[in-house]
Amino acid sequence: MPYAVTGMGVRQVIIRKIDGEEILRRVESEGVTLFNCAPAVIAAVLDAAAARRQTGAAVPGRGRVRVVVAGAPPPSKTIERVETELGWEFIQIYGLTETAPLLTFNRAPAEWDGLDPAERSRRLSRAGVPAVGVRMRVDEEGELLARSNHVFEGYWNQPEETAKAIADGWFHTGDGGARDGAYIAITDRKKDVIISGGENVSSIEVEDCLFQHPAVAEVAVIGVPDEKWGETIKALVVLRPGSACAERELIEHCRSRMAHYKCPTTIEIRDALVRTATGKLQKFKLREPYWAGRERRVN
Repeated sequence: MPYAVTGMGVRQVIIRKIDGEEILRRVESEGVTLFNCAPAVIAAVLDAAAARRQTGAAVPGRGRVRVVVAGAPPPSKTIERVETELGWEFIQIYGLTETAPLLTFNRAPAEWDGLDPAERSRRLSRAGVPAVGVRMRVDEEGELLARSNHVFEGYWNQPEETAKAIADGWFHTGDGGARDGAYIAITDRKKDVIISGGENVSSIEVEDCLFQHPAVAEVAVIGVPDEKWGETIKALVVLRPGSACAERELIEHCRSRMAHYKCPTTIEIRDALVRTATGKLQKFKLREPYWAGRERRVN
């Protein structure tokens, strides 16, 4: 995105660290119209906006700002809050570094204007439709494959890794997905799918359910070893400031909305979840302590 807007001669505002209130201040003072971020960053902005409203302060950008979210599948509740609480237009894109990086694009068409906010946000939570020149399909294992003239040719001096990534002209994204009409929906990273009792569980689906609880600020769902089920579902949760919520309450929240085999069996409340500089979670690092000492990362 920085390269694209530079090519169009657009003025850019860069910040050195993620601070929701500072972002709102810049949106107001700089007249920002386009904001690009990962889901964790927009969550910080939503919290800052909520704090402003409690003091009677205005939240800038309503009807003016378009927010483009990428880097991880955003929870549908976050999307709904962006459009209702901030009044910003929500747009989602999906792709990988190897695809330079755009594959799909999801921006609400005019015919969605009359939809209930929850249904509108559900539709916007899909990765989107293939961008111009992109072809996508889902293979028999449920993995998303892509081809276009901007998919890379291979990894530098790594022919074996290249052969794994590109087969018969199709790039293997490593993401599980499904078709929903013309739209692509991401179900999970292949390595993040949890197999519990022989059933595949999407960590993204469980996270989206937990985000519906008003006390939840951040969540990461991972699979941990279990002697009976092979793997069981564990949720690492950060609560909103000033909120209190018991583990059992969050589990029951999920059990009232999802098939029970998909629900967390344990929940760990944490002060924070470590992220990369761009706001991405690295689930392999979150899983590591629970799988330490095991040769395999599946059970």
